Amino acid sequence: MHSWKAFYTGSSGLNNFPEFVALNLLDDEVMGYFDSRIDRFESRQSWMKENLGQEYDDQQTNVLRGHVPTFKGNIEIARERFNQSKGVHIVQNMYGCEWDEETGEVTGYEQYGYDGEDFISFDLKTETWVAPKKQALTTRQKWDNDRGWMAQEKNYLTQECLDWLKKYVTYGRSSLMKTVVPKVSLLQKSSSSPVSCHATGFYPNRAEMVWKRDGVELHEGVNKGEILTNNDGTFQMSVDLDLSSVKPEDWDRYRCVFQLSGVNEDIVTRLDKSEIKTNEGPSAFPIPAVVVVGVVGIMVILGFAVVYKKCLKKGNNGFKLANSGC
Repeated sequence: MHSWKAFYTGSSGLNNFPEFVALNLLDDEVMGYFDSRIDRFESRQSWMKENLGQEYDDQQTNVLRGHVPTFKGNIEIARERFNQSKGVHIVQNMYGCEWDEETGEVTGYEQYGYDGEDFISFDLKTETWVAPKKQALTTRQKWDNDRGWMAQEKNYLTQECLDWLKKYVTYGRSSLMKTVVPKVSLLQKSSSSPVSCHATGFYPNRAEMVWKRDGVELHEGVNKGEILTNNDGTFQMSVDLDLSSVKPEDWDRYRCVFQLSGVNEDIVTRLDKSEIKTNEGPSAFPIPAVVVVGVVGIMVILGFAVVYKKCLKKGNNGFKLANSGC
């Protein structure tokens, strides 16, 4: 499965956050970034620079600069529809497509929201817009009645987006198919704390890690953490096991199993007291601090949204263009 997604976020009342932020992702990896403060689109993958060049960044910069005033206007219209005062408000939009390389199946989607709640979304099967909020009915009627634009929307999500997705996958295949196995360690803050099986330095982020007893996956007494990003582009994760009710002689029945997409052989770590790194004693070993995803990424991916938008037409290199003649 491959996917390409674009996330747009417009905001007001946030002094420490740009008025407009855009991200595009290939297979959930950030390809490029733009915000209204840096005012430039930046490719984030080496294969983009090698195959698309500076011209690509320049084209995306011009396209995304046009969205800054559009999203600012969207917020004002949204406030009027919801009868709100000025303050912190967020308008968001997500669109993109998914492609099953084996079956050829394609799925396109576009969603909009306001202040963290769904506002309107496109149903590709019925070629209609779905409005869960009464404030979106005017938008839904307007967009449903524009059959020409609806046909263009369908073509974009099922064909043009797919064409660019295939091109991106071709350019970035060596990076997308790259696998790096992690270093796995057993960590424990104190003798009474859960034992954490910690894997770091792996790539890609399609991974799973579990605790097993006698070969059977455990669920009780297990606390699984999220996959987090390291500052070198690799990933880390951990899964904790509560051993408070486990007899010392039964420890040998437990295994931590790490599975990485694209790698056939699992990494299996036996629960061995002598291998646990701990904060206690002369050989104290600090539990590593995780690298938290930046606030920009968090804010952008929290929801999918926009209450009102100007008409969109096909744009260069995968992005849509804002059309002031709506």
